[in-house]
Amino acid sequence: MDVSFLGGPSPQRGVGVVAPFDFALDRELWRWVPDEVSLHMTRTPFVPVEVSLDLARMVSEHQTLSEAVGTLNAIAPEVIAYACTSGSFVGGVMGERAMCEAMSRAGAVPAITTSGGLLEALVELDVRRVALVTPYTVSVTQALEAYVAQAGVTIAGCAFMGLTRHIWKVPYREVVDMARQAVRDDADALFISCTNLPTYDVIPQLEAELRIPVISANQVTMWAALRRLGTRAVGPYQALINPEARAGLGSPGANHGPVVPEEEQQQEGWT
Repeated sequence: MDVSFLGGPSPQRGVGVVAPFDFALDRELWRWVPDEVSLHMTRTPFVPVEVSLDLARMVSEHQTLSEAVGTLNAIAPEVIAYACTSGSFVGGVMGERAMCEAMSRAGAVPAITTSGGLLEALVELDVRRVALVTPYTVSVTQALEAYVAQAGVTIAGCAFMGLTRHIWKVPYREVVDMARQAVRDDADALFISCTNLPTYDVIPQLEAELRIPVISANQVTMWAALRRLGTRAVGPYQALINPEARAGLGSPGANHGPVVPEEEQQQEGWT
């Protein structure tokens, strides 16, 4: 069969993605990516440690990142994205910047991280008070709170799951339940942490219910990386990437969600 008339394939632009060894949601990342962009995935080496601050430090060591980026250089991505929230907030704001510098040196291209993308998204959405949902233990969750506070953003509620493994198996129902617990009246937005926590399909539904922007780890990673390419992430009516969806939500500080009684805040899962 003569296929010369096809003239393709079309030119492709590349995003190199460095993920921890246990990352299981490659397909979710792809859902935010337009057709002309390809993701080139690599992973950090396996270490026998469960999700914790220790693991976050191990998978974000500069030597580990440089070696991972080196495996991507042959295919010449235009930007490098480090897809791990805890690994990119464990060193604080300055530590996240140093990670980006280390990856940029190794790949000679711009580099972003999930936690850096989070701070960019909070600025983009003019968020001053953010509610948090995490699958982490209390110590890892507190490190995220400290990172966000370091950037000058107030924590307006937080709920966590206490997990140390198999985070990708959490069903959407549990993500939604935790979001409802975390959001108070004064939250400007909700951030759902961890690139191994599925979120793609629940974002527009939660935004419609809570009346505030809902952003997630994988979403901000792809949004920030694609911005560096001068293109946009794709997604079904999500406030971060769709101006029409953003315009349909309430203004910051409005009455956004259920008030959780003080006594309920003392139960497991609150911090």
